[in-house]
Amino acid sequence: MTDSLTGRQHRLRQGEQTAVIVELGAALRAYRVAGRSVVDGFGADDTIDGGRGQLLVPWPNRVREGAYAWQREELQLPLTEPEHGNAIHGLLRWTSWEVRETAEHRVTLGVTLWPQPGYPFLLDVTAAYELTADGLDVAITARNAGSRAAPYGVGQHPYLTVGTALVDDVVLTVPAGLWLRTDERGIPSSTESVSGTHYDFRTPQRISERRLDTAFTGLERDAAGRSVVRLAHPSGVRGVDVRLGEGADFVQVYSGDTLPEGARRRALAVEPMTCPANAFRSGDTLVTLASGDQHVLRWGLTPWGSWAAETP
Repeated sequence: MTDSLTGRQHRLRQGEQTAVIVELGAALRAYRVAGRSVVDGFGADDTIDGGRGQLLVPWPNRVREGAYAWQREELQLPLTEPEHGNAIHGLLRWTSWEVRETAEHRVTLGVTLWPQPGYPFLLDVTAAYELTADGLDVAITARNAGSRAAPYGVGQHPYLTVGTALVDDVVLTVPAGLWLRTDERGIPSSTESVSGTHYDFRTPQRISERRLDTAFTGLERDAAGRSVVRLAHPSGVRGVDVRLGEGADFVQVYSGDTLPEGARRRALAVEPMTCPANAFRSGDTLVTLASGDQHVLRWGLTPWGSWAAETP
């Protein structure tokens, strides 16, 4: 027996912070501070839509036609975005992850990614979530448990809210100098400077009516190697920083315009990624995971301001 349609619910607590991680896909279902949602998640018995809170392993975003070549072998992934003829967001979103370690404020879940059509490689993958004084820390680790090198990328797909009804009123900062232009299938066609474009969020900008499903790179980093995407309530009373750490060379920002009615533009997806869409074909920052090697993606959320107060 499981607790719900998304499996066992792993509830974390640290001071005023709470988080819920589910067995299904090790997805981040909820994260709250002082009872107010920071993550726009899903119910325990909901069907997860739009990649909400999910881990994207062993590739984030899309692979055009699901077809790629690896070490002179032609491989074909299932077309999980059939309307555009793409394979999307990896292979582990709909699998059960088991507990590897647990405590009141942290949990580590793990799963074996077995060789299969389109991805004949063997990986051991863990997702570690921890509530700290700074917020929520996430580390996604993959180890190649097979005998041959594997192509690899990873990301995660949280939707964030600062208490506005729509993302239009969110004040967004993305410290990135480059954005990726895409074709009608969501596949990158060029990398361009944000200067002079409506994708320039290097200084805080209200999202307004901009429709975003955009990857950014060329990230500015601090002395600790972190880049920070900031979402702020227009009053300045509260916000959340998305910390992009080790491995997060790209970030996808999605304003939710293609989600089902009622969910559109309700929250902003800010997705840390190791590589852009179509990396299995382009090779752009694609990781080659040799036998026995491991790779870590680290990111986190830091809420700031008054989350207990009502929005003015």
